[in-house]
Amino acid sequence: MLDLEARSLRVTAGDIEFLDQTQLPQREAWYPCNTPDQWQAAVTSLAIRGAPLIGLSAALVLARYANEHPSADWQAVSARLRATRPTAVNLMHCLDEMGACFAAGPKAMSQRAAELFAEDRALCQRMAERGAELLVDGDCVLTHCNTGALATAGVGTAIGALAVAHQRGTRLTVFVDETRPLLQGGRLTAWEMADLGIPYELICDSMAASLMAAGRVDKIMVGADRICANGDFANKVGTYMLAVLAHHHKVPFYVVAPYTTVDPQCQSGADIPIEQRNPAEVRGVSGAFGDVSWAPKDAPVWNPAFDVTPAELVTAWILDTGVFKAADIARGVHMMRP
Repeated sequence: MLDLEARSLRVTAGDIEFLDQTQLPQREAWYPCNTPDQWQAAVTSLAIRGAPLIGLSAALVLARYANEHPSADWQAVSARLRATRPTAVNLMHCLDEMGACFAAGPKAMSQRAAELFAEDRALCQRMAERGAELLVDGDCVLTHCNTGALATAGVGTAIGALAVAHQRGTRLTVFVDETRPLLQGGRLTAWEMADLGIPYELICDSMAASLMAAGRVDKIMVGADRICANGDFANKVGTYMLAVLAHHHKVPFYVVAPYTTVDPQCQSGADIPIEQRNPAEVRGVSGAFGDVSWAPKDAPVWNPAFDVTPAELVTAWILDTGVFKAADIARGVHMMRP
């Protein structure tokens, strides 16, 4: 397998390692991810996260497994990986690409996994450049969850657009939602903003409405885990709330994602499977600092990992293949492959 390196995933001499995102920003710790069991544990805990990165890491793990177990049932392993995160379609895309190489053997699978990794870098750069073109000097941009280099093989999706704009000299202020349940915004996006040198302010998710009412938000940019044929999309829970608020306050609302996030087989948001997560994530929080609980240990919890934003609330879909408005979505232009 070729040596590969991204901000939170790397392959060296065939060994796969990931940066444990649950320990950021306090500690940068790398761990092996050479087996399907290790991958599933890391993805379930959100140590590996971000729709593109989940798919890419699965492809790499499956390729390594095939090389080490040439007589195994690779399809069964692929099915087990696929079931780990049902909402993000990037995982399905990568595993489908790997499945198409089964007949050619382990070497072809390793090569295809490396190609997917390189492709994601290119997709990130293209969509980031398109998104950056929509940002102007002095913009205050609100973002949700984490969509930067930690979540992809490249510069990121929504945060990638902010990064490219900043590199071009566009002055920005970014409002970072803390993002429940594991505070991906507070722990990861704030860390990435500081690393990029982009001025930012961290807010609780429930503060976004007041911020918009005060006229302090010019644009909202978020990522996506699955975009449907009609333009509805799933993203980290809390995104739909932002879209409703943006519509009320007339704030442009953009979704930034690669073409691999578009699912032509999914007609609308009603068809997207929504993952339910561990109730303990809402009763408290865990991280490099340890475990903290703030609710009764047996408190009933509803904990969907994602919500669905209807297409009518989206100003534009920023993909690597183009920037699409509602009329484009109605014609299905966003489903065209590069």
